[in-house]
Amino acid sequence: MNIFDDILNLRFIDYLDVVLVALLLYYLYKLVKGTVAINIFLGIIIIYGAWKLTEFLNMELLSGIFGGFMRVGIIALIVVFQPEIRKFLLMVGSTNFSRRRKFLKQLKFLKTEGTNESDVDAIISACNKMSMSKTGALIVFERNNNLDFLSESGDEMNIKVTQPIIESIFFKNSPLHDGAIIISNNIVKATRVILPVNNEKHIPQRFGLRHRAAIGVTEKTDALALAVSEETGHISYFKDGEFVVFEDTTELAKMIKNDLA
Repeated sequence: MNIFDDILNLRFIDYLDVVLVALLLYYLYKLVKGTVAINIFLGIIIIYGAWKLTEFLNMELLSGIFGGFMRVGIIALIVVFQPEIRKFLLMVGSTNFSRRRKFLKQLKFLKTEGTNESDVDAIISACNKMSMSKTGALIVFERNNNLDFLSESGDEMNIKVTQPIIESIFFKNSPLHDGAIIISNNIVKATRVILPVNNEKHIPQRFGLRHRAAIGVTEKTDALALAVSEETGHISYFKDGEFVVFEDTTELAKMIKNDLA
């Protein structure tokens, strides 16, 4: 009965505190979901729970060991979770205020109708044609994290996305074909963009700098990326630093639309 009395006596600020903690945990989980870091994250939670349990049971020796690990382990956590921390800070510190509405739409209980308006079908059709002709391409989809700091390394544009536009940009004799393009809400906002290259992850030898750049940008931000191999013509899809090579682009189009929603 006392528990119900305590719940009824909670202040508005207490409810707000619980909601904010839940949101923080949700976004932390979202950042590490699908990566090796999720296992480390779960391990930390287990150790923290064990620490509190031994503390509650007055098991001084075990409690001291777990407590020392939790106090010293913060430095190790910063090293281990460096990519995730960077991505989280980019998300929190994004200067793209025009995306606030999209940020709110990610909260399931505030979700409204409407999605990213990028013409995924036109982009996939262009990638299919470039795949057949083995024309290399690297396309980055901006989501919540503002990519203006990357756009500045290339040529700023303001072109509506269409299949001919994508194909003409990456045409081998085009002055714009080097580097990546950044797409935001069906607008090509920059071409010839220089992306951060990942030099650590092991990828098949047939993949070169284009694929390493796609891994790098999707590791450091929440962006999505498409790469067309100039050597094989294969189309690869990148998210959270991981990639899948697709042959059936119908399934790929559905996946991108879902991730952009």
